[in-house]
Amino acid sequence: MAKTFQVHILAADRPFYVGPCESVILPTVDGSYGILADHSNMIAAVVPGELVYRIPGKSDKTVAVSGGMVKVEDNDVLILVDSAVRPEDVDVQRNLRKVAAAREAIAQKKSRQDFLSAQAALARAASRLRVREHYDGDHH
Repeated sequence: MAKTFQVHILAADRPFYVGPCESVILPTVDGSYGILADHSNMIAAVVPGELVYRIPGKSDKTVAVSGGMVKVEDNDVLILVDSAVRPEDVDVQRNLRKVAAAREAIAQKKSRQDFLSAQAALARAASRLRVREHYDGDHH
């Protein structure tokens, strides 16, 4: 059996998963970043994308996450994100509408703040759709 560590995946509105974990792969500005037991202490930014974690004795679990941060300290991993959504909970039509609205807002570029806000909304919606697409491919 693989060595484990404690993970806390916390979304702004609720704890998503807290418990033992064998591995975590999360999206960062430098690409996918993997964490196993006894990882060195570190802090990094999390970007919108796909987070994959493995609970001992189970298959990988995939989650769409928004931006946030990860802290590894003494075999304890804390992942703080604005949102964490299971693939089966992603509303495809709603997120397609969000993508379209964000692209329109980006095209209009009313202000820098509007542009950055629309870019963030586009990244969140697109990552949720990618996670849902992978989920649908694995479960049909």
